[in-house]
Amino acid sequence: MRAAGDSDEVAQAACFAAWNHAVGEGLRNNVVPMRLAERKLIVAVRDAIWQRQLKSMIGQLISRVNHVLGQPLLSSIELTIQPELIRSADAERKPSREMHEAPTELLFAARKITDPDLRRAFLGAAGSCLARLDD
Repeated sequence: MRAAGDSDEVAQAACFAAWNHAVGEGLRNNVVPMRLAERKLIVAVRDAIWQRQLKSMIGQLISRVNHVLGQPLLSSIELTIQPELIRSADAERKPSREMHEAPTELLFAARKITDPDLRRAFLGAAGSCLARLDD
C-alpha cells in the first residue's frame, strides 16, 4: 500500500482483502464489503440478525482489519442490510466464476504480501473491484 501512494482504488482493494482475511469463512458468506470512503468501510449484511450480531463486534473487526493491513486505514464500519447483494456475491463465489485479471501493478504489489491466503484474498478483492468498475 505504501508503494501505491494515495490511490483510493488500491486502498479499497487492500481493505477488502484484509476484511475477507480478518472475518473468516463463516462471516464472509453473510457480509460483503461494498466500498471504503474516508476511512469508513461500508459493509452489506444478509439481514437484521447479522447486522445486530456484527454491530457488537465492530471495534474488534476494525482492529483485526487494521492489524492485517499493518496500518490504521480503517476507522469505522457501517453495516447496511442488502440481502440481494449477498445473494449476488454468493453466486460470484461459485468455482465457475471467471476471475478478473489484475493489472501488473497490483500483481507486483501483491508479491510483497507474504501470507498466501491474504495475497489471494487481496487479488480476489482487487479483481472483483475492477470487474465492477468495468461493468
